[in-house]
Amino acid sequence: MEIVKPSHKILDYIDGGEILRKIERCGRVAYKSEDKITEGSAKDFVAKIIKSGHESVIEHVNITVKFICDRGVSHELVRHRLCAFTQESTRYCNYKTKGLKFVYPFEQINGDSYWVEAMRVSEQCYNSLIGAGVSPQIARSVLPNSLKTEIVVTTNLREWRHILKLRTSKAAHPQMRELMIPLLEEFKKLIPIIFDDIKE
Repeated sequence: MEIVKPSHKILDYIDGGEILRKIERCGRVAYKSEDKITEGSAKDFVAKIIKSGHESVIEHVNITVKFICDRGVSHELVRHRLCAFTQESTRYCNYKTKGLKFVYPFEQINGDSYWVEAMRVSEQCYNSLIGAGVSPQIARSVLPNSLKTEIVVTTNLREWRHILKLRTSKAAHPQMRELMIPLLEEFKKLIPIIFDDIKE
């Protein structure tokens, strides 16, 4: 049994300046103002469209992120319907041979030794079922929400804004915030303007 930390990795090369220039090229079509594109006009243009709520223009850029989180958090992520998802499959992966990994809950559990013991028992039950010839898709029924999963999410910048507004707010689940706040901070560094107004 291994306990891992949640994390994210952006799978695309990101050139924030080029993203803004692409958004400007796309957005100016709506206003037939392509002749106003200059070397430094993209930042102001994108800031104006975000401020005005004309966010459909930022849907022209997609970004893919791979998350490592627990299965409970992944169940919240897949509710965002405008995304493409590819998730580690407990149906096909045989964890007896690969080894089970769990994500420790973000908030300290009173009596965390009980949590560790529960994960051990879960692992023992799973391995016993596999050893008895039960298929992984049936044996997975004894695995908890704390099971580590990997999930790849691809969506456009408008949907990333929506996800990050919801999932970094104080009302969001603590483990979701733990996963999404670092992503928001990285997006803010890599892509000017787009995420600046989102507060965690």
